[in-house]
Amino acid sequence: MPNPKRKTSKTRRDKRRTHYKATAKQLTVCPTTGENHLPHRAFWHEGKLYYNGKVVMEKEVLA
Repeated sequence: MPNPKRKTSKTRRDKRRTHYKATAKQLTVCPTTGENHLPHRAFWHEGKLYYNGKVVMEKEVLA
């Protein structure tokens, strides 16, 4: 396997990594509940699972 002849300096390494930045998650607001959630994903709100503004599933209460 090829190996570098010289150690890569911290400056050179960090210059290469300047484009890797953390980005904030894009959130959308549910039209039904008003909750913030990730787009195209189901989310729980008050014991109900919502997707695309509609109830998909309800949490079962064990008694």
